[in-house]
Amino acid sequence: MGNLARNLQEQHVEQTVQEDRRQIKIRKSWLTPGEKIIGVTFAGLVCFGAIHLISNESKIYDVNKDIQTVQDKVKEQQKENSDLQVQVSDLSNYQRIYEKAKEMGLQVNENNVKVVQGK
Repeated sequence: MGNLARNLQEQHVEQTVQEDRRQIKIRKSWLTPGEKIIGVTFAGLVCFGAIHLISNESKIYDVNKDIQTVQDKVKEQQKENSDLQVQVSDLSNYQRIYEKAKEMGLQVNENNVKVVQGK
């Protein structure tokens, strides 16, 4: 019987050793602390670059919007200038000037008229 007790005791010791081995397992991280620092730094740089890129795109959008506004104003002013040029041409017509002079009581003196050529 002594042998049977010894066998049971050895089996019990082996089970406790196996249980202890299971509990003692050390979990290793798949990243070292240096790799973690490098990863966090890289992620920070990517975020900084993304923010910088978006802010630059926003500034470019604002400048383009301002350019469009100025171009619209220039087109309006050019249209107004061309309309005024047509109006000047109509108002500077010889026949119209002659009629206005007659209405004001002016008379044409043929000896005193000089012909001036325009543009």
